[in-house]
Amino acid sequence: MILIIDDDSSIRSSLSFMLKRAGYVVRTVSMPKEAIEVVRAEKPSLLLMDMNFSLSTTGEEGLVLLKQVKIFHPDVPVILMTAWGSIQLAVQGMQYGAFDFITKPWNNTALLQRIETALELTKTPSAAEQEETGATLKRDHIIGKSAGLMEVLNTVSRIARTNASVLITGESGTGKELIAEAIHINSQRAKKPFVKVNLGGISQSLFESEMFGHKKGAFTDASADRVGRFEMADKGTIFLDEIGDLDLSCQVKLLRVLQDQTFEVLGDSRTRKVDVRVVSATNADLRKMVADHRFREDLFYRINLITVHLPSLKERREDIPLLAKHFANRQVEINGLPRTEFSADALNFLTRLPYSGNIRELKNLVERTILMSGKSILDASDFEKQYQHHQDTSVAKTTNLKGMTLDEIEKQTILHAWEQYKGNVSQVATALGISRAALYRRLEKYNIKLND
Repeated sequence: MILIIDDDSSIRSSLSFMLKRAGYVVRTVSMPKEAIEVVRAEKPSLLLMDMNFSLSTTGEEGLVLLKQVKIFHPDVPVILMTAWGSIQLAVQGMQYGAFDFITKPWNNTALLQRIETALELTKTPSAAEQEETGATLKRDHIIGKSAGLMEVLNTVSRIARTNASVLITGESGTGKELIAEAIHINSQRAKKPFVKVNLGGISQSLFESEMFGHKKGAFTDASADRVGRFEMADKGTIFLDEIGDLDLSCQVKLLRVLQDQTFEVLGDSRTRKVDVRVVSATNADLRKMVADHRFREDLFYRINLITVHLPSLKERREDIPLLAKHFANRQVEINGLPRTEFSADALNFLTRLPYSGNIRELKNLVERTILMSGKSILDASDFEKQYQHHQDTSVAKTTNLKGMTLDEIEKQTILHAWEQYKGNVSQVATALGISRAALYRRLEKYNIKLND
């Protein structure tokens, strides 16, 4: 049974009608006192409650009711309803244990998805269901069998089939994008688009155009219509990488579309609806950023209905040999090289390294060593040589940085790698720990010609 608590009879009626049509058993009450009588007598599956009642405009009565409900039924999910201008009130409710919040007027599709997600995530799966989801999880390119990784994959198998927003945290290079892809390919949206957005690479001035699109003539350089990333991801999943890099003004614009799944294309006043599942990732401490007023608290609660934290590579060292062999096989396949194997001392050496760059650092080391050694059997000395060379190069690059901007440092780093690998794009990208596409963007940014 879903219990609706709202002092507006029209809202109670419309919500009741919508939920009954969706197959739910519904009960409605108008005031907190009636709600407490219901939750004393029985246990609802979910509560959908307003934050403001006729006796209060501050929301205090709603917060008190939420606390009381949680005393009787701490595991029952509560979805709060509030006006857009009172989102901070809903954020307080999240701190007191609410599952989610929506703003009025609500989007019926989005609300039904959130109710379905809340009910799915708060039910206790049977042992058979747990075994089934774990056995059928698709995990392309996610290599390993450590306890930490298995815990992550078990979480992914449970949440993938819902529409819950997911925040993936972890150090740089731990594989957050792969986990985001796993969530998508194991979801009901798997056959729809998976759109990746690096928010750290989008300037404030281009944010709306990139994310929501623009019409021809919307601004000086808008020579043609552009489809935004959210529209591209309609019915699928949008992956917001490096969300901690987003400035506050853009956070407000992002929150609006995540809240009610509507947006406006630049140059077009028509409001458009979109149905997307949001998966975000960051290596930043968003809670600290919220405390420092650098990240909006309401956006933080909107994106992390579920948090998946990825362990660092040094926390899953037993996976290092498996990962190293996987990267070697991929490099052999891509470049048509003879099969490469590792000696026992090579694997021991790789397993002992500190890996401040995590899996990305291991991948780069393995690929560099294969390319530079030209040997079919690699031993510890081969890896040690490349590792030490890379460390020496890194130290050399950091000894003369005084007075240089970040862009200047990045450009010099690229030029150094460009010279070292004689303009081989694949090898340069591997050495820098970035994708070919990311390298091409930086080459264009710094006007570095391919034939330089």
